[in-house]
Amino acid sequence: MLTAITILPPDDRATVAATLALTARDRQRSRHRFLSEEGLTIYLNLPRGTVLRHHDLLLSEDQHLIRVVARAQAVIVVRADSPLDLLRAAYHLGNRHVALEVSGDSLKFEPDPVLEAMVNQLGGLSQQRATLPFEPEVGAYRQGHHSGH
Repeated sequence: MLTAITILPPDDRATVAATLALTARDRQRSRHRFLSEEGLTIYLNLPRGTVLRHHDLLLSEDQHLIRVVARAQAVIVVRADSPLDLLRAAYHLGNRHVALEVSGDSLKFEPDPVLEAMVNQLGGLSQQRATLPFEPEVGAYRQGHHSGH
């Protein structure tokens, strides 16, 4: 078992002992046991409030590197007829404190019938179910462990 104790910034050139594919919700856990893609048991022993991001590196107690990747999961992808329609959708979803991934042409959130109905009522939007990596925004007042994402 590897015990991850430190978060390092992404480095695509790093040689890793294991890859840990985690959902967005799992990447918010700071104390938990997971199974790596290679079948190794990995225990997270990270500072409380840690949010892991896609491609972060974890350093284990015995100096092994572990790469974190965003596991594909069920999401709703919202696209808009206009930038204003997309902004309105982001506003209304954010007003409900929904974990939301924001890009230039779409929004992603975890499936929820109430939110899906709300998006339908806003107009000018389309939504599609998909299985994709999900990287929601970290709260504006929450300090990340490092910058550069």
